[in-house]
Amino acid sequence: MTTFKDHFSAHSADYAKYRPNYPPTLFAWLATLAPARDLAWDVGTGSGQAALEVARHFARVIASDAAEAQLRNATAHACITYKVMPAEHTDLADRSVDLVTVAQAIHWFDFARFYDEVRRVLKPGGVIAVWTYAGTQVTPEIDAIVRRYYTETVGSYWPPERALVDAKYRTIPFPFAELEAPRFHMEKHWDIEDLLGYLGTWSATKRYAQTRGVDPIEELREPLAQAWGTEGVRAVEWGLHIRVGRV
Repeated sequence: MTTFKDHFSAHSADYAKYRPNYPPTLFAWLATLAPARDLAWDVGTGSGQAALEVARHFARVIASDAAEAQLRNATAHACITYKVMPAEHTDLADRSVDLVTVAQAIHWFDFARFYDEVRRVLKPGGVIAVWTYAGTQVTPEIDAIVRRYYTETVGSYWPPERALVDAKYRTIPFPFAELEAPRFHMEKHWDIEDLLGYLGTWSATKRYAQTRGVDPIEELREPLAQAWGTEGVRAVEWGLHIRVGRV
């Protein structure tokens, strides 16, 4: 039995507030691939950002997470049923799901057991899509400060699974008939406090603060403010790295 690694429940409200939203075009494209639009399963849903977009295209969505605290911050929706379930063992019926989505979460799963569950619940021709993002893009000066923070300040506090994100999910096992995906990106218009709030949701930030008793975000605030300048709101972008497969 794999132990669930919960890095986010203690800060689930901040996670819901500061994490970027995924592009609607991603979900519209995924819906065209599914054999039907009856049922989708959003795994590791967190506070439900991806599930809400999936629900635009499917009659029903099961949005599951092993962390109950995350689901308490999820937005209610008539088509979405939120369930506390591990990714590797669910109450979903055999061959009942058209689309499985995993947004920024599969690196925490037991791959072999999760993929067995995916094969069990997907309909013939069903689709699984997993994606991740890392590295903000604002301006070269701001990006350099955030990159130093990521690699140097909190770099040693990332859990080992983070290496899979850094590799853009190209190194994860993915035993499905893979489909080529278009390019997608995310964009938010944030002020400096929004960006600092986002950096504060990183698991490495939390581990640094817990270990050292000092919030590393406060040390970042001054140099980031200097680079940010007088511009109140700036566009913040992330590239999206996706793997899509069919059973």
